[in-house]
Amino acid sequence: MATIKSLVVPPLYSKILSNFPSNFSFCFAYGSGVKKQTDNVGPTPNSNVIDLVFCVDNAYEWHERNLQLNKWHYSGLKYLGHHNITKFQRGYGAKVYFNTLIPLEEVTIKYGVVSRQDLITDLLEWSDLYLAGRLHKPVEIVIHPTSSELQTAIQLNLQSAVHASLLILPETFTEYQFYHTVANLSYAGDFRMIFGENKQKVDNIVRPQLLKFRDLYKPFLKNLHDYVDFPVDTVSETETVKCLQDVGPLSRLHHLNQLPRWPQKALTKFWNRGTVRQDTEDVLRAIAYDPDCNLIVNKCVNGIVWQSSISQSLKSALTAGVVKSLRYSAKKITKMLR
Repeated sequence: MATIKSLVVPPLYSKILSNFPSNFSFCFAYGSGVKKQTDNVGPTPNSNVIDLVFCVDNAYEWHERNLQLNKWHYSGLKYLGHHNITKFQRGYGAKVYFNTLIPLEEVTIKYGVVSRQDLITDLLEWSDLYLAGRLHKPVEIVIHPTSSELQTAIQLNLQSAVHASLLILPETFTEYQFYHTVANLSYAGDFRMIFGENKQKVDNIVRPQLLKFRDLYKPFLKNLHDYVDFPVDTVSETETVKCLQDVGPLSRLHHLNQLPRWPQKALTKFWNRGTVRQDTEDVLRAIAYDPDCNLIVNKCVNGIVWQSSISQSLKSALTAGVVKSLRYSAKKITKMLR
């Protein structure tokens, strides 16, 4: 499988990580403070919050040590101790615990902590499509995965995004539309897109990073030449190509069978709303022949994102505390209204 490529990590990240317990199994940075977006001039750490995700093998031990080093990062939940913090992290929302608006010397960061096994589950099954969705887009790998299981899950998550996006797209589409669909998988159902996020957020992410998206997904698309004509090797670096895919039932069924477990469960539940109950295999076959296949898949993926975005946002309000939650929300709304 292809590997996720990393840019040279600036010394800034080393300085940031030196403030935390060192037992990471994976770490990545994302967002407008890291990756150039259309609505900002580029990665500008001094003015944008740097978003980080810390993947750890043992969340109990990590929070215990982090409370000793950085107790002030936590809201009032710190008084419950590291055991309860970890139970809260793993038992609610998208199984991520965020500390928000942490000033560290010349930068401000927001960091989420996730257990390695919970991240792998989301990557493989799309149980929340939360961190899995963030890893559908180009990110900056700060610490590469320390286990082959996690590295494989990251690659399979990208592969799943290809199958889901092709199911949603029509017979003909552009390269840009494909990457927009990929990036939109984890945004279209997010309730924050109704109010609190820039409505052009996905476009702002994709346009300035089209080459990075191409680099990320080209290895997977090459393996699907029987199903889609995606000629990215025949064009210049700046040209966005036109693509053609087979939207026949057999091709649709192939993509449906490659979807992660939770979207397949959602499709089965959606299809079995009537009195007749069918198993997943029969449901996927029926949906493959349905002319509204793309709409059904889109609806079911959005449903997963809707639920996790609400529960994780409520959880983050508690982990950040009232004052920081209001400040962070105000930053989002101000940016949206610019």
